[in-house]
Amino acid sequence: MNYRHAFHAGNFADVVKHTILTRILTYLMRKDAAFRVLDTHAGLGIYDLYGDMAERTGEWRDGISRVMGADLPPPVAELLAPYLDAVRAKNPDGNLRYYPGSPFITRHMLREQDRLMAFELHPMDANRLKENFAGDFQTRITQLDAWDIFGTHLPPKEKRGLVLVDPPFEERGEFNRMAQSLEKAHKRWPGGTYAYWYPIKEPDEVETYVKALKNTGIPKILRLELTIRAPSTPPRLHGTGMVVVNPPFVLEEEMRAVLPALANLLSDEGRGHWRVDWVAGE
Repeated sequence: MNYRHAFHAGNFADVVKHTILTRILTYLMRKDAAFRVLDTHAGLGIYDLYGDMAERTGEWRDGISRVMGADLPPPVAELLAPYLDAVRAKNPDGNLRYYPGSPFITRHMLREQDRLMAFELHPMDANRLKENFAGDFQTRITQLDAWDIFGTHLPPKEKRGLVLVDPPFEERGEFNRMAQSLEKAHKRWPGGTYAYWYPIKEPDEVETYVKALKNTGIPKILRLELTIRAPSTPPRLHGTGMVVVNPPFVLEEEMRAVLPALANLLSDEGRGHWRVDWVAGE
């Protein structure tokens, strides 16, 4: 399940994942009250699409590049605007070269009263992330194993916000860790919003994860998925998913508008499919 993000920055999975992120943040900004975002697997923060790793796969050309150049229907364009504005902010000359990861996308949207806590275990990546945010009092970068924060950093003092969980899937057992961490986190902060990303390579493994989520008894879990091709043997990444706990009430409707457009735009020869349903709750 190796998913080194530098190889895949800006691909179809990032487009879907970061669209959902920005829609959640947009909703949180409806109220003046401050909120906090905890980004558990922050990575490098920004990626050079012309760099060696990104160029080796070129996945961004079938991801963010397609979206940036697309003629989207007005309702879809409006919903994607916060996400695409964050990407354009890192490419001020108008040429798509740099792709912002979730820390930079989040920071682009924060207001003066909001805060970001970004966690990264890898020492080199954590140091680079700290350098990128040096002097930014609204952002705190911590080198820490993300799975440790669920018992120590929740709830945030603002009592409003989002926990974004985006593991690299470099080790086996990530699906189990996600289900266990959510159960622990929800006990400490039942009112928080949680967004857990996962790759779709082996459908049976995903369904086992979904069953584990149902067994937690946590209410209000929305599942959002998009696939760009049929499953293959041997397995390869063919889809992207995210479960959102305590989602904004508008998120389901927004994703029913956005995902069909993205499935058509990002899939192989129009073979994309999308899914919006409730694992628990509504």
